[in-house]
Amino acid sequence: MRRITRIATVGLASAALALSATACGGKSSSDTSSKEAGAAIAYDVGGRGDQSFNDAAYAGLQKAETELKVKGAEAEPTDGEGEADKVQRLTELARKGNNPVIGVGFAYAPAIKKVAPKFPDTTFGIIDDTSVTGANIANLVFNEEQGSYLAGVAAAKVSKTGTVGFIGGVEVPLIKKFEAGFVQGVKDTNPNAKVLSQYLTQPPNFDGFSKPDLGKAAAQGQLDAGADVVYSAAGLAGSGAIEAAAAKGKWAIGVDSDQYNQAGLTKYKDHILTSVTKDVSDSVFDLIKSVKDGKPTTGEIRYGLDKDGVGLADSNPEYKKMTDVITAVDKAKADIIAKKITVKTAP
Repeated sequence: MRRITRIATVGLASAALALSATACGGKSSSDTSSKEAGAAIAYDVGGRGDQSFNDAAYAGLQKAETELKVKGAEAEPTDGEGEADKVQRLTELARKGNNPVIGVGFAYAPAIKKVAPKFPDTTFGIIDDTSVTGANIANLVFNEEQGSYLAGVAAAKVSKTGTVGFIGGVEVPLIKKFEAGFVQGVKDTNPNAKVLSQYLTQPPNFDGFSKPDLGKAAAQGQLDAGADVVYSAAGLAGSGAIEAAAAKGKWAIGVDSDQYNQAGLTKYKDHILTSVTKDVSDSVFDLIKSVKDGKPTTGEIRYGLDKDGVGLADSNPEYKKMTDVITAVDKAKADIIAKKITVKTAP
């Protein structure tokens, strides 16, 4: 698998334009030949190695390389990039014959809207966005609020102080879905519980997805205010929140990937109660497979609790011992699937 380094990406940016804050780019290096063309992903802010959203997408690409024997291409983001850079990145990946080309994150929507019509025989995937549609566009979306509701149930059950925290990376509609589900889950479980909510940055500043120090500072503030469980939906910045919770001997709840099993967070894993997972990995793999099989999937492809597209990880042995918590979470999951509980998508 070919991957452009951040230094190389900066070089591309200076040759063209500044890369966008939420975009990512990766493997599409200038010396990739058409013989190596395969499936490509362009990463979101934070890039591969964020222990969360981008790494989940990468896992899907890895699986495709192994099981489908396709060549993988990655493209990394840089700080402060703009839409023109995303357009250039996606265009380069498509010109090299990669199919599909997948933008990891809603920030790729404007670029895909411009690029997809120019390559009608290439399938473009976009994760977490339904605003851009087309005959060759697949919208891979998730019911994040449902998984977050389960996290809220777990947080309310394990909290001893009755105060829990939510940290959102950037205040955008997608992340507000995480907050809405979490707060509802907490309040439905313990109406007297207090939820401290904070967003790290406001758009167009997307540092809240990429700077761990911001997440760490926010979590420290919530812990000092009495929170003993902190759930962060903040990409790479969330690792800082996990570090802060671990330092205080409190619980952290991870996001997107099963963060208990992320190598970069091993030092803090004992304090990662659970994680709200999104099956980004399989969404990437399934789209690649559909193209390889000659039947490319397009349109909205939604992953919810009913299809295990979102969920709550149980990798931490301590969590597995909490039978009352697991019982409450399982009941909530069943009620959501049965439509006995409707989870809000906005706070």
